[in-house]
Amino acid sequence: MRRLMLAAAMLGTVSAAHAADMPDLPVLRGGITDGLSKTTHNWDGFYAGGTFGYTTDSSDFGQSVVGLTNYIFRDSVLQQPTSTWSLLSKNTAQGTNFGGFVGRNWQWYDAVLGLEGTYTYFNNLAASSKGSNSLDIINPPGDTVPAGVFDHWGVTLTGAAAAQVKDMVTLRGRVGWDGGDFMPYMFAGAAVGRMDVSRTVTSVVTLRKDTTTTDILGNTTIVTGVTNAVPSQSQTQSQHKTNAFVVGWTAGIGLEYCIWDGLFARVEYEHVQFSPVMNTSVTLNNARVGLGYKF
Repeated sequence: MRRLMLAAAMLGTVSAAHAADMPDLPVLRGGITDGLSKTTHNWDGFYAGGTFGYTTDSSDFGQSVVGLTNYIFRDSVLQQPTSTWSLLSKNTAQGTNFGGFVGRNWQWYDAVLGLEGTYTYFNNLAASSKGSNSLDIINPPGDTVPAGVFDHWGVTLTGAAAAQVKDMVTLRGRVGWDGGDFMPYMFAGAAVGRMDVSRTVTSVVTLRKDTTTTDILGNTTIVTGVTNAVPSQSQTQSQHKTNAFVVGWTAGIGLEYCIWDGLFARVEYEHVQFSPVMNTSVTLNNARVGLGYKF
């Protein structure tokens, strides 16, 4: 028993000396929890920067000339049937964009709320459409004719429309998440665009009166009338607006990355829908990269 106690004492002495020679590792002091914690970044404050990107423009010209045809055929039996014609079609355009942004972030723990204003200039972002259509409109609603008489209104419309978006400003609210050096965010707000919009239509109208008669034997005869031009409704109308301001809305998503101190990079996607101007609707999809600095 005395020998066993002596051996245990010697083993304890050697273990203590060995432990004293070991390095002071954080894991031995419970520091492993701190090593796994997320490093946060302060996104709170004012910031500003510049962007460069690519834009696709989708312009709907389907109803662009309706306002002009309604004027040509106002108070006539042709106004209602011609107002439903889709003379022109949708068209697209692509181009580059560049601009700047300025904003303010407020941060609560990992949540980041912000308000941002942007300006974007579009390089030659113009779309257009041309088209024509001809129809024989027989006794349209409101056309009062005797029994057996058929009015054949021959209507040919030729039109064109174009829209060029020059630049745009937006005011956007942002909601982001502090992921350390990364901050994903989404945004929505109001947009105001500046555009050049034009449209023109030419109408050619003729009228022919055909008469149908039936004799006592029940034989039907159609007498084709003479085709006459209708000068009052055969005309060209055009309209052009330069630097028209058009309101709309914007929404999208983005990601910012802190490069060093207050310097950060940005990539984002933005959808913009403008209200119709001269019956032309314009939709933009913007992809951007940018560089900014938080003060």
